[in-house]
Amino acid sequence: MLCTHSSTLRRYSSSFQPVFFLLSKPSSSRLRLFSALTMASSHPKDEAYLNKVIEKRIKIFQTLQSQQQSHLQFLLHDPIKITLPDGSVKEGKKWVSSPMVIAQGISKSLAANALISSVNGVLWDMNRPLEGDCELKIFTFDSDEGRDTFWHSSAHILGQSLESVYGCKLCIGPCTTRGEGFYYDAFYGDLGLNEDHFKQIEAGALKAVAEKQPFERIEVTKEQAIEMFSENNFKVEIINDLPADKTITVYRCGPLVDLCRGPHIPNTSFVKAFACLKASSAYWRGNKDRESLQRVYGISYPDQKRLKEYIHQLEEAKKYDHRLLGTKQELFFCHPLSPGSWFFLPHGTRIYSKLMEFIRNEYWKRGYQEVKSPNMYNMNLWETSGHAANYKENMFLFEIEKQEFGLKPMNCPGHCLMFQHRVRSYRELPLRLADFGVLHRNEASGALTGLTRVRRFQQDDAHIFCRESQIREEVKGVLEFIDYAYTVFGFTYELKLSTRPEKYLGDLATWERAEAALTEALNLSGKPWQINEGDGAFYGPKIDISVSDALNRKFQCATLQLDLQLPERFKLEYSAEDEAKRETPVMIHRAILGSVERMFAILLEHYKGKWPFWLSPRQAIVCPVSEKSQKYAIEVRDRIHEAGYYVDVDMTDRKIQKKVREAQLAQYNYILVVGEEELNTKQVSVRVRDKADHSTMSIEGLLQHFETETAAFH
Repeated sequence: MLCTHSSTLRRYSSSFQPVFFLLSKPSSSRLRLFSALTMASSHPKDEAYLNKVIEKRIKIFQTLQSQQQSHLQFLLHDPIKITLPDGSVKEGKKWVSSPMVIAQGISKSLAANALISSVNGVLWDMNRPLEGDCELKIFTFDSDEGRDTFWHSSAHILGQSLESVYGCKLCIGPCTTRGEGFYYDAFYGDLGLNEDHFKQIEAGALKAVAEKQPFERIEVTKEQAIEMFSENNFKVEIINDLPADKTITVYRCGPLVDLCRGPHIPNTSFVKAFACLKASSAYWRGNKDRESLQRVYGISYPDQKRLKEYIHQLEEAKKYDHRLLGTKQELFFCHPLSPGSWFFLPHGTRIYSKLMEFIRNEYWKRGYQEVKSPNMYNMNLWETSGHAANYKENMFLFEIEKQEFGLKPMNCPGHCLMFQHRVRSYRELPLRLADFGVLHRNEASGALTGLTRVRRFQQDDAHIFCRESQIREEVKGVLEFIDYAYTVFGFTYELKLSTRPEKYLGDLATWERAEAALTEALNLSGKPWQINEGDGAFYGPKIDISVSDALNRKFQCATLQLDLQLPERFKLEYSAEDEAKRETPVMIHRAILGSVERMFAILLEHYKGKWPFWLSPRQAIVCPVSEKSQKYAIEVRDRIHEAGYYVDVDMTDRKIQKKVREAQLAQYNYILVVGEEELNTKQVSVRVRDKADHSTMSIEGLLQHFETETAAFH
């Protein structure tokens, strides 16, 4: 896997969109192991080729490593000061002392668990010599930095096993963007991997772990890198795409020598638990016209206990897969005549509409103005916005009267036209335009995954046009909006400020002011947050919001992105206090739900199919005990319906116990039993979905209770 200091590759890796077909988790049976061995032998690897390339790479690596280590010996080993997070200062020697040496000086426990460090804000291998005075942080698996590095290094262990077992050509192998594990893409020719191969792959990985292979780092020139990986056309292609002035780093662990920006854990023995999760197909660089690759996903931990907990969590998640629950509850379906575009049935539409209504009500309170914009535009719009150059392959395009048009994949360029269509004044700012318009993105068919990866969707999309001096308050308002909504849904979330990347547009001073405004807004929010250095978009800094659901899975839903460039591209301006003076607004992209389809899926799994009353498509059902109380049951149903709630009545001839049980399985929040006694007293016997007891209420009292529950978002 190639890793350099280049942010270009970092963006490429995170935006790599695979085409995949999910497989189930591995079986532990001997039959499957025998099957894997049989298939491996039926697909013989080229031993001569493999031995040649491994030996060649190791030889080049060792030669260059020896030269670089010799060079370090002749450098001055001046004293340096290493400042720790608590303010204490440790003494060290330049080009000699390493973060691991400092960790060992603090405690044996820290050194035994230290995975990676940060030197002046830059991630740094634990055994890499320090180059001067610095601020040092040390991370264990309990930190994001530690976990990401642990899984990144585990991808190298996986790659080592794949290469040695199958003789494949390795391509890329990062930790996953969701922050759970890792994968490695490789070219195998005509071999297709599946769960039957996993035992053999895991055995190769555990062999590497047992050998306690150190992760060693060298720097190479572009020419040296090409020489080292000349037999792997995928690596050579990536190397050739790198800027000429970028330092390229190569890492070795055991027989594996791989292009990688790093950093890595000290050695393979830190990985105490390792498992393959699934295999898939993927296109090289996400291009369906390029080579077909095989992708193997894995997970690893510093101990077996955490691996077992994770596997259990996966099993739990399978039970509540939104595709299964959606079918069972008759909420939505997809048809092969419109792949990636879902049909929402009446009950599903109730939830979809309620989510939009929830956001609309907040728009009214928070000063947003809802707009509607066209679904298709002439490609000239996308040329202006820059999407034609960077996003065209993900758009649905067609020709009208010999001109090229495209369905919109996002709303922002259209909102720029709205701002632009007449002269604007500073008095109108901030201008908050919200749009639930339908969006289309041309996702590859194999990448489509339930409601979470679709071709047709809607977002609670909004764009705020404001002055630079208004950024702080507007961002603070969006953060308050996010906190309110996610509290209602029962989510916890994390905030990260992503700052100016290595390649950016605009002037430095504007970026610094924008980042300062976001920092102030985050501090005012009262929520803990972290900084993610250099991970902002090229057009502006952003705040990343990571949501955790009831199954402890993380999702990226909300968006809060400053855009310093799109207003410039569209030449947007407003008149300042001096009407002769024109100024350019700042644009804030924001969404709370994100894709409504995706949020629907996340909430369905988060609630495990048990919708809260305010959001439920089946809020109540009336169950008459016998034919004598059916007329009263209909009367009760009508009263509740007129009050604005979703209510049904069970007029079947089933026994009342059966009716109640069926209603519970259908996830009705309230089951209202009416018999002769309820008919005579004009009351209902109320059973709550997950409770065995029941109570008697008047219809007026029940409706008052419903109103209270709805207002409290219960």
